[in-house]
Amino acid sequence: MAAGERVELVYSAEFAEVNEAVRVRLRATVWWRLLRWAGRAAGVLALMAAGVVLFLPEEPEPATALGMVALGALAVGAAELVPWGTAYSLFRLIGSQGEARAVVDEDGGRWRSRDTDTTIRWALLSRYTETPRLFVLFTDRTSGTGLAYLPKRGLAAPGDADRLRAILDRNTSRV
Repeated sequence: MAAGERVELVYSAEFAEVNEAVRVRLRATVWWRLLRWAGRAAGVLALMAAGVVLFLPEEPEPATALGMVALGALAVGAAELVPWGTAYSLFRLIGSQGEARAVVDEDGGRWRSRDTDTTIRWALLSRYTETPRLFVLFTDRTSGTGLAYLPKRGLAAPGDADRLRAILDRNTSRV
């Protein structure tokens, strides 16, 4: 693979891909694991509190127990809906731009669409992971939660995936 090569992609946004990219990015962050753990822990605590309210020797309070169960479900649901909500919001933004063209080379990536032209150098998108459908590029742990994704369906030829992977391996760290 020669230095100086470039890979071009042409694609339009699909919600499933944006959702997958967001989930991959969130899994790489500590705060997301903590948020999910906290939501689930709050759900378990709420169920335990509902059990205490129902099974204490005093008169049971079904309305209070039901409220606790609803509160626990809300905590779990809110934590689990964060990726979907983030992906939906991002998809609406990206999808409204129509067809996207991406060029990846030794300097970084450049994404162009109807109203945008964005260049991101490898210093910012310093890590990547590969899924069966995507290459997901993201910032390091200290730079926040930035991401970019490159769907394999946007590649012109099957060999382009190997070329893209080689460029990413030379310039970023695989996670």
